[in-house]
Amino acid sequence: MRTICVVTGSRAEYGLLFPLLREIKSDSEMRLQLVVTGMHLSPEFGYTYRQILEDGFIIDDKVEMLLSSDTPIGITKSMGVALLGFADVFNRLKPDIIVLLGDRYEIMAAAQAAMIAKIPIAHLHGGESTEGALDEAIRHSITKMSQLHYVSTETYRKRVIQLGEQPDRVFNVGAIGLDNIRSLQLLSKSEFEQAIDFRLGERNFLVTYHPVTLHERDSEQLVRELLLALDHFDDAKIIFTKPNSDTDGRIIGQLIDHYVQSHPGRAAAYYSLGTLRYLSALQHVDVVIGNSSSGIIEAPAFRKPTVNIGNRQKGRIKGRSIIEAEEHHDAIKQAISTALDPHFIEANVKCGNHVYGDGMTAPRIKQSLKTVNLEGILQKAFYDVGWQEDKI
Repeated sequence: MRTICVVTGSRAEYGLLFPLLREIKSDSEMRLQLVVTGMHLSPEFGYTYRQILEDGFIIDDKVEMLLSSDTPIGITKSMGVALLGFADVFNRLKPDIIVLLGDRYEIMAAAQAAMIAKIPIAHLHGGESTEGALDEAIRHSITKMSQLHYVSTETYRKRVIQLGEQPDRVFNVGAIGLDNIRSLQLLSKSEFEQAIDFRLGERNFLVTYHPVTLHERDSEQLVRELLLALDHFDDAKIIFTKPNSDTDGRIIGQLIDHYVQSHPGRAAAYYSLGTLRYLSALQHVDVVIGNSSSGIIEAPAFRKPTVNIGNRQKGRIKGRSIIEAEEHHDAIKQAISTALDPHFIEANVKCGNHVYGDGMTAPRIKQSLKTVNLEGILQKAFYDVGWQEDKI
């Protein structure tokens, strides 16, 4: 029986991993280990590990690592605490493979600990590019520490190979976030309103804005530009999802809270909607606004337009329903107006954008994890594209 250890540190990442966790758990020839860390264990972010337990999963270990600070120094120290914790956890659990998704700093610490412990790493969503955030460097670093790569498009597969990874260990499986859209029974409008204790209107926005960690302007300035733009659409109801525990995350959350308090009945904010409520929100809103990858990957599957602000997602493959906006309130206002334009919706949104797969990603990854030959997998020869690109 092959033991697969999955690490999760945030609500959004857990939602993406959920279908894979379910696939592994239901396979009698595999054993699932689950390690929870980061925001899941923080009261500030809602103790979201409880949702994992409610979903029927057993948490094999917890790695406490968040310090009460979102400054660069605080984040760096949190990474150090995480590295110490993962060293002990992996030594105790001794899995056959560790599964990591994405590009957050706690996942970087898990990768470092697994690499030193000589445990093979399977990495999801490598090869992507987000030039406006530190995530870019973290993601590619995790790629180089990993042995198996499950990417969401063929372009990203080629990029991972360009980083020197062997083509037969890089698999284009699609974006795992689409699996939930296919498999979950989403909430009706009335059920959704009851679930979030908020009434929708004739026009509704879903706003998710994360810190742009490499931006020359501070987060407070950038968020104020967004809020000014939202004021131009006073007939719209607004659902905010708050940012993760990144640098400057708290100031963004505070500005959102103040906006909600200043617009009672018109706006609401949530640290964690959870997978079901978040996807249901995508189903019932008119426009997705912000700089989250969900606006690029999941929103098009619902045939909803996205206003993507700034360069946090610069480099990521985007469909026609994505409208780019500079981080200025006039540009954001114009982009929202375009997203609401029936002509734009008819020409660019209703057609659907399926650049990230068919929603069958989790079964593909599960089968690969179950059958891949692990003998000698830790020894990686650098694949030089320069004279072998015809074999990619």
